[in-house]
Order: sequence, then C-alpha cells, then structure tokens
Amino acid sequence: MPSLFRFLTAVAVIAGIVYGVVFALANFVNPKPREMTVTIPPDKFLKK
Repeated sequence: MPSLFRFLTAVAVIAGIVYGVVFALANFVNPKPREMTVTIPPDKFLKK
C-alpha cells in the first residue's frame, strides 16, 4: 500500500507542475496580434 501512495503522490506532484506551467503560460505570455493574408486559388470556388 505505501508504494501506491508514493505513486499517487508522484502523479499528483507532476500534474500540479503541469497545471502550474499551463496557468503561467495562459496568464503571463501575451501574444502579438498581427495581420494575416491567405490567398485562396479560384478553383476552390468552383462546384464539381
């Protein structure tokens, strides 16, 4: 039984670290907005 608790504790610690990294990325990294242009070939508009 102690090995199960050790395993679950390790999984919980790893999950907490991953959650913290995702939280930090979501709140402290600001993306730069920029314009985007996509050219669509005219044959995509033709019905087949």
